[in-house]
Amino acid sequence: MSKDHASNADINSQLLRPVMKTGKGWYLTVTVSGLVLLAAILSFAYQVYRGIGVWGLNRPVFWAFDITNFVFWIGISHAGTLISAILRVTGAEWRRPVTRCAEAITVFALMIGAMFPIVHLGRPWLFYWLAPYPNSRGLWPNYRSPLLWDFFAINTYLLGSLIYLYLPLIPDLALVRDKTKGLRHRIYSAASLGWRGTQLQWKRLEKAVGVMAVVIIPVAVSVHTIVSWDFAMTIRPMWHSTMFGPYFVAGAIFSGIAALIIAMAIIRKVFHLETFLKPIHFNNLGLLLLTMSLLWFYFTFAEYLTTYYGNEPAEKAVFQSKVSGAYSPLFWAMIACCFFIPVPILAIKKLRTIAGTVIASVGVVIGMWLERFLIIVPTLAQPRMPFNWGSYRPTWVEIVITAGTFGYFVLLYAIFTKVFPIVAVWEYKEGLTVSSQEHGAPEAQRLVAHGD
Repeated sequence: MSKDHASNADINSQLLRPVMKTGKGWYLTVTVSGLVLLAAILSFAYQVYRGIGVWGLNRPVFWAFDITNFVFWIGISHAGTLISAILRVTGAEWRRPVTRCAEAITVFALMIGAMFPIVHLGRPWLFYWLAPYPNSRGLWPNYRSPLLWDFFAINTYLLGSLIYLYLPLIPDLALVRDKTKGLRHRIYSAASLGWRGTQLQWKRLEKAVGVMAVVIIPVAVSVHTIVSWDFAMTIRPMWHSTMFGPYFVAGAIFSGIAALIIAMAIIRKVFHLETFLKPIHFNNLGLLLLTMSLLWFYFTFAEYLTTYYGNEPAEKAVFQSKVSGAYSPLFWAMIACCFFIPVPILAIKKLRTIAGTVIASVGVVIGMWLERFLIIVPTLAQPRMPFNWGSYRPTWVEIVITAGTFGYFVLLYAIFTKVFPIVAVWEYKEGLTVSSQEHGAPEAQRLVAHGD
Protein backbone atom coordinates (compact mmCIF):
# COMPACT_ATOMS: atom_id res chain seq x y z
CA MET A 1 0.00 0.00 0.00
CA SER A 2 1.37 3.40 -0.93
CA LYS A 3 2.19 6.14 1.50
CA ASP A 4 -0.70 8.21 0.10
CA HIS A 5 -3.11 5.37 0.88
CA ALA A 6 -1.74 4.93 4.42
CA SER A 7 -2.05 8.63 5.13
CA ASN A 8 -5.51 8.65 3.62
CA ALA A 9 -6.67 5.74 5.77
CA ASP A 10 -5.32 7.44 8.89
CA ILE A 11 -7.25 10.62 8.11
CA ASN A 12 -10.43 8.62 7.56
CA SER A 13 -9.95 6.79 10.85
CA GLN A 14 -9.44 9.94 12.90
CA LEU A 15 -12.25 12.00 11.36
CA LEU A 16 -14.78 9.15 11.34
CA ARG A 17 -13.98 7.99 14.89
CA PRO A 18 -16.79 10.07 16.52
CA VAL A 19 -19.28 8.59 14.05
CA MET A 20 -18.14 4.98 14.34
CA LYS A 21 -17.45 4.86 18.09
CA THR A 22 -19.46 6.31 20.97
CA GLY A 23 -17.76 7.26 24.24
CA LYS A 24 -19.16 7.84 27.73
CA GLY A 25 -18.68 11.59 27.35
CA TRP A 26 -21.13 11.66 24.47
CA TYR A 27 -23.81 9.92 26.53
CA LEU A 28 -23.17 12.28 29.44
CA THR A 29 -23.45 15.33 27.18
CA VAL A 30 -26.68 14.09 25.65
CA THR A 31 -28.13 13.27 29.07
CA VAL A 32 -27.31 16.62 30.69
CA SER A 33 -28.35 18.74 27.70
CA GLY A 34 -31.49 16.61 27.30
CA LEU A 35 -32.46 17.19 30.93
CA VAL A 36 -31.97 20.96 30.54
CA LEU A 37 -34.14 20.87 27.41
CA LEU A 38 -36.77 18.78 29.24
CA ALA A 39 -36.91 21.38 32.01
CA ALA A 40 -37.51 24.08 29.38
CA ILE A 41 -40.25 22.00 27.72
CA LEU A 42 -42.01 21.51 31.08
CA SER A 43 -41.72 25.24 31.77
CA PHE A 44 -43.26 26.01 28.40
CA ALA A 45 -46.06 23.51 29.11
CA TYR A 46 -46.67 25.32 32.40
CA GLN A 47 -46.79 28.62 30.49
CA VAL A 48 -49.34 27.22 28.04
CA TYR A 49 -51.46 25.86 30.90
CA ARG A 50 -51.37 29.01 33.06
CA GLY A 51 -51.08 31.62 30.32
CA ILE A 52 -48.46 34.12 29.26
CA GLY A 53 -48.95 35.93 32.58
CA VAL A 54 -46.42 33.59 34.22
CA TRP A 55 -43.77 35.63 32.44
CA GLY A 56 -42.57 38.94 33.81
CA LEU A 57 -44.10 40.85 30.88
CA ASN A 58 -46.28 43.82 31.75
CA ARG A 59 -47.51 47.09 30.33
CA PRO A 60 -45.63 48.56 28.53
CA VAL A 61 -42.87 45.87 28.42
CA PHE A 62 -44.51 43.32 26.12
CA TRP A 63 -41.20 41.94 24.79
CA ALA A 64 -38.29 40.76 26.92
CA PHE A 65 -36.46 37.41 27.15
CA ASP A 66 -38.53 35.94 24.33
CA ILE A 67 -37.58 38.44 21.64
CA THR A 68 -34.09 38.83 23.13
CA ASN A 69 -33.54 35.11 22.54
CA PHE A 70 -35.10 35.37 19.08
CA VAL A 71 -32.70 38.10 17.95
CA PHE A 72 -29.73 36.49 19.72
CA TRP A 73 -30.10 33.05 18.13
CA ILE A 74 -30.88 34.43 14.68
CA GLY A 75 -27.63 36.39 15.07
CA ILE A 76 -25.67 33.30 16.15
CA SER A 77 -26.88 31.59 12.97
CA HIS A 78 -24.63 33.89 10.96
CA ALA A 79 -21.68 31.95 12.38
CA GLY A 80 -21.93 29.30 9.76
CA THR A 81 -23.41 29.91 6.40
CA LEU A 82 -22.27 33.51 6.09
CA ILE A 83 -18.74 33.00 7.42
CA SER A 84 -18.27 29.72 5.57
CA ALA A 85 -19.64 31.19 2.35
CA ILE A 86 -17.42 34.28 2.50
CA LEU A 87 -14.32 32.17 3.18
CA ARG A 88 -15.25 29.77 0.38
CA VAL A 89 -15.91 32.55 -2.15
CA THR A 90 -12.64 34.31 -1.28
CA GLY A 91 -10.72 31.03 -1.57
CA ALA A 92 -9.33 31.01 1.97
CA GLU A 93 -7.64 27.58 2.12
CA TRP A 94 -7.45 27.52 5.93
CA ARG A 95 -11.25 27.36 6.09
CA ARG A 96 -11.48 23.66 5.16
CA PRO A 97 -11.56 22.03 8.62
CA VAL A 98 -13.81 24.84 9.91
CA THR A 99 -16.66 25.00 7.40
CA ARG A 100 -18.86 22.16 8.63
CA CYS A 101 -18.57 23.21 12.28
CA ALA A 102 -19.83 26.61 11.19
CA GLU A 103 -22.57 25.45 8.85
CA ALA A 104 -24.08 23.19 11.51
CA ILE A 105 -24.30 26.13 13.92
CA THR A 106 -26.34 28.05 11.37
CA VAL A 107 -29.03 25.40 11.03
CA PHE A 108 -29.35 24.71 14.77
CA ALA A 109 -29.38 28.38 15.79
CA LEU A 110 -32.04 29.15 13.18
CA MET A 111 -34.19 26.28 14.42
CA ILE A 112 -33.98 27.63 17.97
CA GLY A 113 -34.45 31.32 17.12
CA ALA A 114 -37.44 30.69 14.85
CA MET A 115 -39.32 29.03 17.73
CA PHE A 116 -39.50 32.13 19.90
CA PRO A 117 -42.18 34.11 18.05
CA ILE A 118 -44.35 31.00 18.61
CA VAL A 119 -43.25 30.61 22.24
CA HIS A 120 -44.15 34.26 22.76
CA LEU A 121 -47.72 33.83 21.55
CA GLY A 122 -50.36 33.64 24.23
CA ARG A 123 -52.05 30.89 22.21
CA PRO A 124 -49.14 29.17 20.43
CA TRP A 125 -51.38 26.51 18.88
CA LEU A 126 -52.79 29.25 16.64
CA PHE A 127 -49.37 30.17 15.21
CA TYR A 128 -50.51 29.28 11.71
CA TRP A 129 -52.70 32.37 11.72
CA LEU A 130 -49.52 34.34 11.09
CA ALA A 131 -48.66 32.38 7.96
CA PRO A 132 -49.60 34.08 4.66
CA TYR A 133 -51.86 31.51 3.01
CA PRO A 134 -55.42 31.65 1.55
CA ASN A 135 -57.91 30.91 4.29
CA SER A 136 -61.63 30.76 4.96
CA ARG A 137 -61.50 33.22 7.86
CA GLY A 138 -61.21 36.24 5.63
CA LEU A 139 -58.02 37.19 7.46
CA TRP A 140 -54.86 38.15 5.63
CA PRO A 141 -51.57 39.14 7.25
CA ASN A 142 -50.47 42.73 7.01
CA TYR A 143 -47.82 42.75 4.28
CA ARG A 144 -46.46 46.01 5.67
CA SER A 145 -45.54 44.28 8.93
CA PRO A 146 -41.85 43.43 9.37
CA LEU A 147 -42.98 40.32 11.26
CA LEU A 148 -44.29 38.94 8.00
CA TRP A 149 -40.95 39.65 6.35
CA ASP A 150 -39.35 37.63 9.16
CA PHE A 151 -41.51 34.66 8.18
CA PHE A 152 -40.28 34.68 4.59
CA ALA A 153 -36.67 35.61 5.36
CA ILE A 154 -36.05 33.06 8.12
CA ASN A 155 -37.68 30.19 6.25
CA THR A 156 -35.73 31.05 3.09
CA TYR A 157 -32.51 31.24 5.08
CA LEU A 158 -33.21 27.94 6.86
CA LEU A 159 -33.95 26.14 3.60
CA GLY A 160 -30.86 27.59 1.93
CA SER A 161 -28.69 26.72 4.95
CA LEU A 162 -29.93 23.13 4.99
CA ILE A 163 -29.05 22.76 1.31
CA TYR A 164 -25.68 24.43 1.84
CA LEU A 165 -24.95 22.07 4.75
CA TYR A 166 -26.15 18.94 2.94
CA LEU A 167 -24.34 19.33 -0.38
CA PRO A 168 -20.77 19.09 0.99
CA LEU A 169 -21.92 16.22 3.23
CA ILE A 170 -22.67 13.89 0.30
CA PRO A 171 -19.11 12.57 -0.32
CA ASP A 172 -18.59 11.99 3.41
CA LEU A 173 -21.94 10.21 3.69
CA ALA A 174 -20.74 7.86 0.94
CA LEU A 175 -17.51 7.31 2.88
CA VAL A 176 -19.46 6.30 6.00
CA ARG A 177 -21.76 4.18 3.82
CA ASP A 178 -18.80 2.09 2.67
CA LYS A 179 -17.69 1.50 6.27
CA THR A 180 -21.04 0.43 7.78
CA LYS A 181 -23.36 -2.53 7.47
CA GLY A 182 -27.01 -3.34 7.98
CA LEU A 183 -29.50 -0.57 8.70
CA ARG A 184 -26.85 2.16 8.97
CA HIS A 185 -25.49 1.15 5.57
CA ARG A 186 -28.94 1.44 4.00
CA ILE A 187 -29.59 4.84 5.62
CA TYR A 188 -26.26 6.27 4.52
CA SER A 189 -26.72 4.77 1.05
CA ALA A 190 -30.00 6.64 0.65
CA ALA A 191 -28.55 9.86 2.10
CA SER A 192 -25.48 9.80 -0.16
CA LEU A 193 -27.69 9.78 -3.29
CA GLY A 194 -25.69 7.10 -5.10
CA TRP A 195 -22.39 8.97 -4.82
CA ARG A 196 -19.51 7.16 -6.50
CA GLY A 197 -16.96 9.95 -6.80
CA THR A 198 -16.95 10.18 -10.57
CA GLN A 199 -15.46 13.19 -12.29
CA LEU A 200 -18.92 14.34 -13.42
CA GLN A 201 -20.29 14.09 -9.88
CA TRP A 202 -17.38 16.10 -8.47
CA LYS A 203 -17.84 18.75 -11.14
CA ARG A 204 -21.55 19.10 -10.42
CA LEU A 205 -21.04 19.12 -6.66
CA GLU A 206 -18.41 21.85 -6.74
CA LYS A 207 -20.55 23.95 -9.04
CA ALA A 208 -23.62 23.54 -6.81
CA VAL A 209 -21.66 24.38 -3.64
CA GLY A 210 -20.13 27.43 -5.36
CA VAL A 211 -23.54 28.69 -6.47
CA MET A 212 -25.03 28.21 -2.98
CA ALA A 213 -22.08 30.02 -1.40
CA VAL A 214 -22.77 33.07 -3.56
CA VAL A 215 -26.55 32.94 -3.12
CA ILE A 216 -26.56 32.45 0.65
CA ILE A 217 -24.55 35.61 1.46
CA PRO A 218 -27.23 38.18 0.47
CA VAL A 219 -29.91 35.95 2.03
CA ALA A 220 -28.04 35.89 5.35
CA VAL A 221 -27.52 39.66 5.27
CA SER A 222 -31.19 40.25 4.48
CA VAL A 223 -32.37 38.08 7.38
CA HIS A 224 -30.79 40.10 10.17
CA THR A 225 -31.53 43.35 8.37
CA ILE A 226 -35.22 42.41 8.40
CA VAL A 227 -34.96 41.44 12.08
CA SER A 228 -33.57 44.90 12.78
CA TRP A 229 -36.52 46.46 10.96
CA ASP A 230 -38.86 44.86 13.52
CA PHE A 231 -37.53 47.62 15.74
CA ALA A 232 -36.41 50.39 13.39
CA MET A 233 -39.78 50.66 11.60
CA THR A 234 -41.37 51.98 14.80
CA ILE A 235 -40.94 55.42 16.39
CA ARG A 236 -39.87 54.05 19.75
CA PRO A 237 -36.95 55.95 21.31
CA MET A 238 -33.54 54.56 20.30
CA TRP A 239 -35.15 52.17 17.81
CA HIS A 240 -36.04 54.46 14.94
CA SER A 241 -32.61 54.45 13.33
CA THR A 242 -31.36 53.97 9.79
CA MET A 243 -28.21 52.39 11.24
CA PHE A 244 -30.01 49.38 12.70
CA GLY A 245 -29.66 47.23 9.56
CA PRO A 246 -25.84 47.19 9.32
CA TYR A 247 -25.61 47.40 13.13
CA PHE A 248 -27.55 44.16 13.56
CA VAL A 249 -25.72 42.39 10.73
CA ALA A 250 -22.32 43.32 12.20
CA GLY A 251 -23.46 42.18 15.64
CA ALA A 252 -24.74 38.89 14.19
CA ILE A 253 -21.41 38.11 12.51
CA PHE A 254 -19.63 39.17 15.70
CA SER A 255 -21.57 36.79 17.94
CA GLY A 256 -21.51 34.09 15.27
CA ILE A 257 -17.71 34.01 15.06
CA ALA A 258 -17.52 33.82 18.86
CA ALA A 259 -19.94 30.88 18.96
CA LEU A 260 -17.93 29.12 16.26
CA ILE A 261 -14.66 29.50 18.17
CA ILE A 262 -16.21 28.05 21.33
CA ALA A 263 -17.73 25.11 19.44
CA MET A 264 -14.45 24.38 17.65
CA ALA A 265 -12.46 24.43 20.88
CA ILE A 266 -14.83 21.96 22.55
CA ILE A 267 -14.91 19.67 19.50
CA ARG A 268 -11.12 19.79 19.22
CA LYS A 269 -10.67 18.77 22.86
CA VAL A 270 -13.45 16.17 23.12
CA PHE A 271 -12.77 14.34 19.84
CA HIS A 272 -8.97 14.79 19.88
CA LEU A 273 -8.90 16.65 16.58
CA GLU A 274 -5.79 18.67 17.36
CA THR A 275 -4.25 17.53 14.07
CA PHE A 276 -7.07 19.12 12.06
CA LEU A 277 -8.24 22.11 14.11
CA LYS A 278 -4.92 23.86 14.58
CA PRO A 279 -3.87 27.06 16.37
CA ILE A 280 -3.73 28.82 12.98
CA HIS A 281 -7.51 28.39 12.63
CA PHE A 282 -8.14 29.97 16.03
CA ASN A 283 -5.63 32.71 15.23
CA ASN A 284 -7.37 33.61 11.97
CA LEU A 285 -10.84 33.47 13.51
CA GLY A 286 -9.50 35.56 16.40
CA LEU A 287 -8.38 38.23 13.95
CA LEU A 288 -11.85 38.19 12.38
CA LEU A 289 -13.37 38.50 15.84
CA LEU A 290 -11.07 41.44 16.61
CA THR A 291 -12.17 43.18 13.41
CA MET A 292 -15.84 42.67 14.24
CA SER A 293 -15.29 43.88 17.82
CA LEU A 294 -13.89 47.15 16.53
CA LEU A 295 -16.69 47.47 13.98
CA TRP A 296 -19.32 46.71 16.63
CA PHE A 297 -17.86 49.35 18.96
CA TYR A 298 -17.87 51.90 16.14
CA PHE A 299 -21.56 51.29 15.40
CA THR A 300 -22.46 51.35 19.11
CA PHE A 301 -20.52 54.56 19.71
CA ALA A 302 -22.08 56.24 16.67
CA GLU A 303 -25.58 55.22 17.73
CA TYR A 304 -25.25 56.47 21.30
CA LEU A 305 -23.35 59.61 20.30
CA THR A 306 -26.16 60.60 17.92
CA THR A 307 -28.72 60.10 20.70
CA TYR A 308 -26.63 62.11 23.16
CA TYR A 309 -26.19 65.10 20.87
CA GLY A 310 -29.81 65.00 19.69
CA ASN A 311 -30.93 65.51 23.31
CA GLU A 312 -34.52 64.61 22.46
CA PRO A 313 -36.30 64.00 25.81
CA ALA A 314 -37.72 60.53 25.10
CA GLU A 315 -34.47 59.33 23.53
CA LYS A 316 -32.37 60.85 26.32
CA ALA A 317 -34.48 59.10 28.98
CA VAL A 318 -33.67 55.70 27.50
CA PHE A 319 -30.05 56.73 27.00
CA GLN A 320 -29.68 57.74 30.65
CA SER A 321 -31.33 54.55 31.90
CA LYS A 322 -28.68 52.53 30.07
CA VAL A 323 -25.59 54.61 30.73
CA SER A 324 -26.17 55.71 34.34
CA GLY A 325 -29.60 54.44 35.39
CA ALA A 326 -31.23 51.16 36.29
CA TYR A 327 -29.70 49.27 33.37
CA SER A 328 -26.18 50.71 33.66
CA PRO A 329 -24.61 47.56 35.24
CA LEU A 330 -25.81 45.52 32.25
CA PHE A 331 -24.72 48.22 29.79
CA TRP A 332 -21.16 48.49 31.09
CA ALA A 333 -20.92 44.70 31.38
CA MET A 334 -21.88 44.58 27.69
CA ILE A 335 -19.18 47.10 26.76
CA ALA A 336 -16.59 45.18 28.77
CA CYS A 337 -17.54 41.79 27.32
CA CYS A 338 -17.73 42.97 23.72
CA PHE A 339 -14.83 45.43 23.62
CA PHE A 340 -12.59 45.97 26.64
CA ILE A 341 -11.97 42.26 27.29
CA PRO A 342 -11.68 40.78 23.77
CA VAL A 343 -9.75 43.59 22.05
CA PRO A 344 -6.56 43.42 24.17
CA ILE A 345 -6.57 39.61 24.09
CA LEU A 346 -7.06 39.41 20.33
CA ALA A 347 -4.81 42.34 19.43
CA ILE A 348 -1.74 40.90 21.20
CA LYS A 349 -0.33 37.93 19.30
CA LYS A 350 1.01 36.16 22.40
CA LEU A 351 -2.48 36.24 23.95
CA ARG A 352 -4.24 35.19 20.76
CA THR A 353 -3.89 31.52 21.62
CA ILE A 354 -6.64 28.90 21.59
CA ALA A 355 -7.39 29.60 25.26
CA GLY A 356 -7.24 33.37 24.67
CA THR A 357 -9.67 33.31 21.74
CA VAL A 358 -12.07 31.09 23.71
CA ILE A 359 -12.03 33.48 26.68
CA ALA A 360 -12.67 36.42 24.36
CA SER A 361 -15.46 34.50 22.61
CA VAL A 362 -17.24 33.58 25.84
CA GLY A 363 -17.22 37.25 26.77
CA VAL A 364 -18.58 38.23 23.36
CA VAL A 365 -21.45 35.72 23.53
CA ILE A 366 -22.46 37.02 26.97
CA GLY A 367 -22.08 40.62 25.87
CA MET A 368 -24.12 40.17 22.71
CA TRP A 369 -26.99 38.57 24.62
CA LEU A 370 -26.93 41.58 26.95
CA GLU A 371 -26.89 43.89 23.94
CA ARG A 372 -30.08 42.32 22.56
CA PHE A 373 -31.72 42.64 25.97
CA LEU A 374 -30.66 46.29 26.31
CA ILE A 375 -31.98 47.16 22.87
CA ILE A 376 -35.43 45.80 23.74
CA VAL A 377 -36.34 46.28 27.41
CA PRO A 378 -35.17 49.85 28.30
CA THR A 379 -36.93 51.28 25.23
CA LEU A 380 -40.19 49.49 26.01
CA ALA A 381 -40.01 50.38 29.70
CA GLN A 382 -39.71 54.11 28.87
CA PRO A 383 -41.91 54.95 25.89
CA ARG A 384 -42.56 58.47 24.66
CA MET A 385 -45.49 58.91 27.05
CA PRO A 386 -43.76 59.13 30.47
CA PHE A 387 -46.90 58.43 32.51
CA ASN A 388 -46.89 54.91 31.05
CA TRP A 389 -43.38 53.97 32.14
CA GLY A 390 -42.87 50.51 33.59
CA SER A 391 -40.27 48.00 34.74
CA TYR A 392 -39.46 44.39 34.06
CA ARG A 393 -38.12 41.43 35.99
CA PRO A 394 -37.81 37.95 34.46
CA THR A 395 -39.52 35.01 36.12
CA TRP A 396 -38.19 31.49 36.58
CA VAL A 397 -40.20 30.36 33.55
CA GLU A 398 -38.33 32.72 31.22
CA ILE A 399 -34.96 31.86 32.75
CA VAL A 400 -35.50 28.10 32.43
CA ILE A 401 -36.71 28.40 28.83
CA THR A 402 -33.67 30.53 28.00
CA ALA A 403 -31.34 27.96 29.58
CA GLY A 404 -33.19 25.29 27.62
CA THR A 405 -32.21 26.90 24.34
CA PHE A 406 -28.53 26.35 25.14
CA GLY A 407 -29.26 22.78 26.20
CA TYR A 408 -31.14 22.22 22.96
CA PHE A 409 -28.24 23.63 20.96
CA VAL A 410 -25.71 21.35 22.67
CA LEU A 411 -28.00 18.35 22.20
CA LEU A 412 -28.43 19.01 18.48
CA TYR A 413 -24.70 19.48 18.04
CA ALA A 414 -23.91 16.26 19.92
CA ILE A 415 -26.34 14.29 17.77
CA PHE A 416 -24.91 15.85 14.61
CA THR A 417 -21.34 14.87 15.51
CA LYS A 418 -22.51 11.30 16.08
CA VAL A 419 -24.27 11.04 12.72
CA PHE A 420 -21.97 13.08 10.47
CA PRO A 421 -18.21 13.82 10.37
CA ILE A 422 -17.84 17.23 12.00
CA VAL A 423 -14.77 18.00 9.85
CA ALA A 424 -15.36 17.68 6.10
CA VAL A 425 -13.14 14.72 5.17
CA TRP A 426 -13.04 15.37 1.44
CA GLU A 427 -12.44 19.09 1.85
CA TYR A 428 -9.55 18.46 4.22
CA LYS A 429 -7.95 15.98 1.80
CA GLU A 430 -8.49 18.34 -1.10
CA GLY A 431 -6.67 21.01 0.90
CA LEU A 432 -3.73 18.65 1.39
CA THR A 433 -3.64 18.00 -2.36
CA VAL A 434 -3.70 21.74 -3.13
CA SER A 435 -0.95 22.34 -0.57
CA SER A 436 1.17 19.55 -2.10
CA GLN A 437 0.79 21.04 -5.56
CA GLU A 438 1.76 24.50 -4.31
CA HIS A 439 4.91 23.07 -2.74
CA GLY A 440 5.88 21.12 -5.84
CA ALA A 441 4.94 17.66 -4.56
CA PRO A 442 3.60 15.06 -7.01
CA GLU A 443 -0.09 15.52 -7.69
CA ALA A 444 -2.21 13.05 -5.71
CA GLN A 445 -4.88 11.11 -7.51
CA ARG A 446 -8.28 12.54 -6.70
CA LEU A 447 -9.81 9.11 -6.22
CA VAL A 448 -7.12 8.38 -3.63
CA ALA A 449 -7.70 11.70 -1.89
CA HIS A 450 -11.42 11.08 -1.61
CA GLY A 451 -11.57 7.33 -1.34
CA ASP A 452 -10.68 4.98 1.49
